[in-house]
Amino acid sequence: MCYYVDTSLTKEAIKEVYGVGFEGKEYKPTKFLNGFSHALVPVILDENPDVCTTANWGLIPFWSKDRKIQKQTLNAKIETIKEKPSFRNNYNKRCLVLVNGFYEWKWLDDRGKEKHKHFLSVKDQEIFSLGGIYSNWTDKETGEELITFSIVTTQANELMTEIHNTKHRMPIVLFRSMEKEWLKDRDIEDFAFPNHESELLALNLDAPSEPTTLF
Repeated sequence: MCYYVDTSLTKEAIKEVYGVGFEGKEYKPTKFLNGFSHALVPVILDENPDVCTTANWGLIPFWSKDRKIQKQTLNAKIETIKEKPSFRNNYNKRCLVLVNGFYEWKWLDDRGKEKHKHFLSVKDQEIFSLGGIYSNWTDKETGEELITFSIVTTQANELMTEIHNTKHRMPIVLFRSMEKEWLKDRDIEDFAFPNHESELLALNLDAPSEPTTLF
């Protein structure tokens, strides 16, 4: 799954790469962001693709009475996204989740007592996007309006199967050519496959002397 990302990108870098302005709440660029903190992350929404805004990680469906559900909605499996109550009203509300990379751990034993932390990025792209879905939610007690999101995951490709060797999942990594398609009304099931086109780089942070792996 995908619970940890690098969001150390700046608004200036986002504008340079995506050609968009910035509107919304301020986010804190973070090298190692824990999704369970439900922090603000820079995103581009399908309803306004000309600007970058921010959203809290962990989708809150409109019917939720509070924010407790967020710890269960960091990720959305693309295979079941249309049926799950938490996501079925939002799977066509798409966003680009902007990152410098994401983290995953490879288990070195059956119980996961020994793990190697890996950092995944895309070759020649300092910033790239993960496929996300989002929701607009209003806190009935405070009146606060929030944009919240989930990262959509799919079956792991060859590289990620080797690294995420317990559940064999990966976030949907979007190329520049795929980003506009993701934001359109194209059937989300069209993206339910391992992305073999992306040149993912995997750096073993617990064994930095090992060469970077390219797939």
